[in-house]
Amino acid sequence: MKNKHLPRHLLAAVTLLFLLVAFTKPGPKPTIFLIGDSTVRNTNAPQMGWGNVVATYFDTTKIKVQNNAMAGRSTRTFITEGRWEKTIAAIKPGDFLIMQFGHNEGSAPDTSKAGRRGVLRGTGDETKALVWPDGHPETVNTYGWYLRKFIREAKAKGATPIVASMIPRNEWKEGKVIRASNDFGKWAQEVAQQEGVAFINLNEITALKYEKLGPDEVKKFFPGDHTHTNEAGARVNAESVVDGIRSNKKIALNKFLKKERL
Repeated sequence: MKNKHLPRHLLAAVTLLFLLVAFTKPGPKPTIFLIGDSTVRNTNAPQMGWGNVVATYFDTTKIKVQNNAMAGRSTRTFITEGRWEKTIAAIKPGDFLIMQFGHNEGSAPDTSKAGRRGVLRGTGDETKALVWPDGHPETVNTYGWYLRKFIREAKAKGATPIVASMIPRNEWKEGKVIRASNDFGKWAQEVAQQEGVAFINLNEITALKYEKLGPDEVKKFFPGDHTHTNEAGARVNAESVVDGIRSNKKIALNKFLKKERL
């Protein structure tokens, strides 16, 4: 009869493979880092940002969500206050970065209280030199320049950047939600395309949902003003983020989403 036992060298190889699988510790879970303004993270109840609830749509046994967005910040002040420095220091290979800005960038950039958040419009390389009252200089760049900085530095750390356009405000004209498609939404999409990263048209996805619901229902999402949503509105926007991910199968985050409800 033929010997049914494995040759010794094969047995040793199989045993070694088993031990490697059994005792190799799994690596750390990847993290989704969120950066943005109060529409992403808001702790001023009853207002709430979509980043406060978006983790519920992911399998958090396999991925973490770290919401580093901060109310009142623009792309410019997120950097000048050191918030981006802390975020990029924590990012590791395999992580994801979702950025959503645009609500606080509109003022003319200067050193006043009104202009300290402002950026130059567009996506070009234009700059504006400022000198603050204490004497320190600052070079202000375009909105697109700041987004490119986030994207390129995240890529350099081995992470996957995703650009989202700003959520729409509760502003209507002739029965339609006013879009950001002529400025910050447009520029966010342009930069994403130029840099070869995924783009979630959050502004358009949510605007279509608002129009389906109508102004009276949408008004219920905004307890204090036309920009900041409550929890119900935050969930609408979080679901729009998920819709944007699901619609682009090239976004690796798809595998971490919970299965769609039937």
